[in-house]
Amino acid sequence: MKIKFTTLATALVIAGTSLQASAAEWTVNGYGMTNYRLVDEASSSNEFGKPDYFTVGTSGKSANQAEITVKRHDEHKDNVYSDYVLRAEYGNGEHRFRSSSGSEDNDENGAFEVKEAYVLLGNLPYFNNNSQIWAGRRYLNRASGLLSGEFWKQSSGVGAGYEVGFDDGGKAGLAVVSADPDDGDNTLTSTDLYYYGVKGLGGSFDFDLKFSKQANSSVGGVGGSVTYNRDYYGLDGWSQTVLAYGEGINTNRGVNFGSWNSGFNKNSNGLFFSSYGVANLTDKLQLASELTYFKVQNAWGQDSVERQLIAVRPSYKVDDNLRLEFTAGLGTEKLGMPSAWGLTESDTSYQTYELATVFTVNADYFGRPQIKPYVTHYIANDGADNRIGLTDGKGSETVFGIQAEIWF
Repeated sequence: MKIKFTTLATALVIAGTSLQASAAEWTVNGYGMTNYRLVDEASSSNEFGKPDYFTVGTSGKSANQAEITVKRHDEHKDNVYSDYVLRAEYGNGEHRFRSSSGSEDNDENGAFEVKEAYVLLGNLPYFNNNSQIWAGRRYLNRASGLLSGEFWKQSSGVGAGYEVGFDDGGKAGLAVVSADPDDGDNTLTSTDLYYYGVKGLGGSFDFDLKFSKQANSSVGGVGGSVTYNRDYYGLDGWSQTVLAYGEGINTNRGVNFGSWNSGFNKNSNGLFFSSYGVANLTDKLQLASELTYFKVQNAWGQDSVERQLIAVRPSYKVDDNLRLEFTAGLGTEKLGMPSAWGLTESDTSYQTYELATVFTVNADYFGRPQIKPYVTHYIANDGADNRIGLTDGKGSETVFGIQAEIWF
């Protein structure tokens, strides 16, 4: 949504008052999601292992998440422009059903927070044409799995950077981003190099390289990824395929940098592969899918952790305002030392089955806003039920819920 209006800069002069006007463009975007679900007649913070690639489905724990991004864009002389971006968020990760008692500050989870706040200047005469410099707090170059919903690439923190765009639509950049770790004050810093939109093999490639270090620590890290963007493997639609590798601080999916990157050692390393997308099979039928493989060595108290996820979600358009969805997923994990986590079995597996009726204003797979009643059934193999928090150690759990979602 764009709102255009004129701001007045007032200059008071002794001889009189002069008003100078400059055009400004305000852009407002946002995201909203509520998830009303009861597990044994109560709200629940359980995500049933979704962040670990064990399950898929409508299983996020946020009961009421609201996000809004406001951007002010100004055009200046000689094609120079400036942006100020402010993103605020409430409720992400907060599962409680809040009432109208007033203040909600009795719980730090999901509090109202500023997530991004940065200034960007474009087309300055000191740099190349179609270039930008920026500084502040930012989510830089984020990408996530389609059905897992997990971000595998980002630099989330405070920093600065330079980016230049090319005539063919590609871009390249350099950025330095820092974040304080969750488990202490030894600041983590990532130096990012990226080159996106390189045409080839019927699609395009994105290249990322990150060099990381931690204050007061000898442990550093390096990580990189190659992303291949194209249609849905030869069919109408789209897909992304990524191969990433990281060592040390960058063990966690190679290019996923933020406050969570501490706790690794010099011998830690991780390999990550994922391929996901949406196919337009017919005018009525769409198919979403995700295949993910993630292996970490010498980290998290294990000599090796190997996870795999395969998931599909066919979506059928009944008409413009109704869509039917079915989701199926299989997640597996293999541990090198199960006893280190108090487990007896090294191999575990998890199944997800979900049916949903989606009421919407646009029945496309990504059509929003929507209200989505759903029923999800989770199954864990013997001995694995506690790993995803099934009630009373049961081997399965059925959850009924209604999710509402919008982005604009």
